[in-house]
Amino acid sequence: MQFSLNFSTLLFTLIGVTAAAPQHKANSYVVSDEEMDHWLATTDAKLTYAGSSGPVNPLLPRAAQNTRVVYCSSRVANVCGGACTVYDGGAACLNAPDTQCLSATQNVGFCDRGGCGGSCNQLSTCGTRLDGGFCWTPGTASIVVGPN
Repeated sequence: MQFSLNFSTLLFTLIGVTAAAPQHKANSYVVSDEEMDHWLATTDAKLTYAGSSGPVNPLLPRAAQNTRVVYCSSRVANVCGGACTVYDGGAACLNAPDTQCLSATQNVGFCDRGGCGGSCNQLSTCGTRLDGGFCWTPGTASIVVGPN
């Protein structure tokens, strides 16, 4: 009887701890603005800015409709880098030949042909996650940034 009572107590305690553990957000493939800022501030990749703004002033509010996408030309182990382009703007089809990996603050699509054509996948279905919130996207030629 005592074993049964102790086992039940242990079981309910474990269930409570599991339920109280932090849960990953549903859109864990999307990085926050803060995570993106940190990566941009600490990377040794060669950055080129495109879209509506250059380097971000963290003290200014961001446009609610903007999506930031970083796409890079190389992957070494689990790190995305090399020459990277930082896009900050609204809905667009980005020409991104030879892209090997990308990260974004909203879900985006990546396609194997220019002009956002051919076979496209979504960042939300990333098969190989890399450090810093990046996804390995070999063969990417263009990126679809949708409206928020």
